[in-house]
Amino acid sequence: MPDKKTIIIGSSGNQQRLDTYLASIFPDKTRSYFTRHIKSGNVLVNNQKVKPGYLLQIDDQVEMDLIEPVTNLEAADIDLDIIFEDKDIIVINKPAGLTVHPGKGTAGDTLVNALLNHTQQLALKGESDRPGIVHRLDKFTSGLLVVAKNDKAHLGLRKQFDTKTIKRTYWSLIWGMPKENSGTVHTFIDRSRKDPTKMAVTKTGREAITHWQLRKDFRYFSLLQLNLETGRTHQIRLHMNWLGCPVVGDSDYNGRDSQLARLPANLRKRGQHLLLMVPNQFLHAKELSFIHPTSNETVVFKSALPSNLQEALNKLPDLFLLED
Repeated sequence: MPDKKTIIIGSSGNQQRLDTYLASIFPDKTRSYFTRHIKSGNVLVNNQKVKPGYLLQIDDQVEMDLIEPVTNLEAADIDLDIIFEDKDIIVINKPAGLTVHPGKGTAGDTLVNALLNHTQQLALKGESDRPGIVHRLDKFTSGLLVVAKNDKAHLGLRKQFDTKTIKRTYWSLIWGMPKENSGTVHTFIDRSRKDPTKMAVTKTGREAITHWQLRKDFRYFSLLQLNLETGRTHQIRLHMNWLGCPVVGDSDYNGRDSQLARLPANLRKRGQHLLLMVPNQFLHAKELSFIHPTSNETVVFKSALPSNLQEALNKLPDLFLLED
């Protein structure tokens, strides 16, 4: 079938679902194929975006501008928390637990698969299993991430990452407290020789720079605001562990039960309770600022802490600041 087509609905399509009707007149395509395109806005009825279940009426004008899939990856019906979307970019609030793209041990249930269910308009730049992806967040890190819908947007955003002009602000709860109220960690990072799934601070490797500032002192814990100058794998988590203040809940970098010993004996059960409230690392990409690749205007997006992290933060004073 042609990519672009206009259909005027006759009696045979009257009161039929839009997705079902299109699949019936184009038998080489599945209903789910049309469902994806309808949700993406590539199929309009009377120049309006409608739902796949829209019931057609006689004389409805159906316009289709169907773009062939950008990848062989399968779409997955995973809900997306979309903060902003236009013809060039999508800004997503990623939940903890969702991997950004397929890789070793992760095949179908990723952010990329969810994006393909939302739209076929994704940049082709980069690797074939990462359409639209400009940067990443760790699986168990929540927060803001920008996706490119076309190659021009991808190039514009990638340039900003390369020149370190994109501003990324994170909030993290860490064990203990740094010696100063603000500072910078400047190291080199490479794959760990002991465990290739982890990173390590090394004498060589790739330069990694993290700026941090204390927002709240909870006696045995600290809430930090962190800004990335570089964006290396596991950078914040590794840097905090290197400072001796690992991210609360981080099972890879000493942020769980091994830290309970730094609490007074009478508070360790409370520490265990806190870890139950924070099953993943307490690390959230809270703010993202960059120059829009088309309008050239500075755009700023913000995201509140996930409810479980906010609840843990709210309970910290009662758990650790008040005397028994």
